[in-house]
Amino acid sequence: MPVMTKTPQGDEIVILSRAEYDALTTGRRNEDAADAAHANRILADIESGAETLLSNEQASQLLNAKTPLAFWRKHRGITQEALSKLIGVAQGFVSEIESGTKTGDVQTLAAMARVLAISLDDLVIIKPVRLAKKRQIKKREIFRNSTGGKRPQPRATKRGSRAKSASA
Repeated sequence: MPVMTKTPQGDEIVILSRAEYDALTTGRRNEDAADAAHANRILADIESGAETLLSNEQASQLLNAKTPLAFWRKHRGITQEALSKLIGVAQGFVSEIESGTKTGDVQTLAAMARVLAISLDDLVIIKPVRLAKKRQIKKREIFRNSTGGKRPQPRATKRGSRAKSASA
């Protein structure tokens, strides 16, 4: 069991049994070995061409592209028409996915990823979900600011029945 104490200078120290120390250092060595193995796999993937590296300029282009598909298709030098033929969908559908007007199903995106030699994760967009949440928060803030935080009361119509409020 560890013992916590202070040195004569006031520094906090912990005294461990040899077994506890060995368990900690063994765990650390195992963790370091696993990290090194993971790094070596990544380096091997880079050397073999299985992993794609982007320059700063290319990374900026990817981040500024309408969708990841738009960047990767152009980066690989494939036209929308060629991609559509390779995966068996209409060119217009590829265009709609690329522009962000349609999302495409998992099978279509997986086929696109295979043709473009990237992972399916490389085609998934996380940003719009965050933006949608921010928009909802903004709408709530606008509502609170415009109404003083109070819900508007339903208004009576000409016939005397109650109309739905704007917040309903």
